Amino acid sequence: MFSFLRPGSSAAKPDIAQIAQEVAEGRMLLLDVREVAEAKASGLAKDARLIPLSLLPLKADPRQPGCELPQGLPVAVYCASGARSGMAADVLGRMGYGPVVNLGGLRDWAQGGGAVVAY
Repeated sequence: MFSFLRPGSSAAKPDIAQIAQEVAEGRMLLLDVREVAEAKASGLAKDARLIPLSLLPLKADPRQPGCELPQGLPVAVYCASGARSGMAADVLGRMGYGPVVNLGGLRDWAQGGGAVVAY
């Protein structure tokens, strides 16, 4: 189990405060996989990188010169509701990233105490 997951009754829930600290200190990547229009409408989690799910296979492929995600760090990923971030976690895992945790949606991040900033 990840050290940034809190034990729960049915499934561990991410410890947003700890993840935010890890991201701020450069020990973890925070990835938003929503579309640009969604980020403009509702903002981004503080320190998140925005790579829409549709572009993830191109922009996160470490074999490509345009890769925007460094490998070797844990990744926390979110979207609007958690569905796309679940797909993104699978894609990232297949590309060699890890560990990867699905945070769910931006609302989950904010309800957990994570800061949201304008995009």
